[in-house]
Amino acid sequence: LDGLIGGEVGGDAELRQLAVDEKCTVEAELHALEVAVTDVLAELDTSSSPDDVHSAAVVEVRAGVGGDEGALFAQDLFTMYRLYAAQRSWAIELLGDDSMVLRGRGALAALSWEAGVHRVQRVPATEQKGRVHTSTASVAVLSEAEEADLEINDSDLKIETCRASGAGGQHVNTTDSAVRIVHLPSGIVAQCQDERSQQENKKKAMVVLRARILAHETAKLDAERTSNRREQIGSNTRSERIRTYNFHDDRITDHRCALTLHGIPRMLRGELLDEFADALRKAEALAAEEAETEELLSR
Repeated sequence: LDGLIGGEVGGDAELRQLAVDEKCTVEAELHALEVAVTDVLAELDTSSSPDDVHSAAVVEVRAGVGGDEGALFAQDLFTMYRLYAAQRSWAIELLGDDSMVLRGRGALAALSWEAGVHRVQRVPATEQKGRVHTSTASVAVLSEAEEADLEINDSDLKIETCRASGAGGQHVNTTDSAVRIVHLPSGIVAQCQDERSQQENKKKAMVVLRARILAHETAKLDAERTSNRREQIGSNTRSERIRTYNFHDDRITDHRCALTLHGIPRMLRGELLDEFADALRKAEALAAEEAETEELLSR
């Protein structure tokens, strides 16, 4: 067609116009196919699960920089997600002090926006001079891996048992109920000591382990497809952050969509998460449209 349009293969003006029209039709159909393929891939992508699909998300919240204050902030975030899940009538299964599975309609789609480093700026309760401290906590949101999704050979697992520590009464320190599982090929580790039964702890540890291995394998595939995709939770430093919680100004700012809301108490009750999710969806859609327009103009 290009040769005919450019006059390289002869033909009159009418024939060249037909070629131009045909080229426009083919390009439009090709674009429609590209959009359709993108939509199908998005449906297959666990991080793009539609809001009306019942899904399960493994949420892990870890303290970053800031010492004890970072640990307290991580607990605040963990409680925030529990309250948010309760508001949406999702099932909550605690896997430990810093991880849980949330199951319900749109769970994975709603929570995928929370993955990354969260930064807090506030005066710690132990600070006597009123100085503002900056701390971080990292949030990982993983798709729960069913046994059918991921095959793990028993020979690839190293399972260790030990006596649980911490609160829980006399039983905690007198039985080997705590379970630690190492996936030898990847070095990924999961452990649980919440339950009195060793079998229950093993079951919960395997839920976390499967989710982490699936995320690990997915990240490897993503790295092969594109070299500029950042890891979900970064290095958990103060500079790598997706959202800042400033207690002095009662302000929460999401740096990905430049949205700022006020009302930290409401935020920590999970009442503002949907507003941030909506803004992030719109920002992502706008960025996709701009990229698509730029690509069309460059042709």
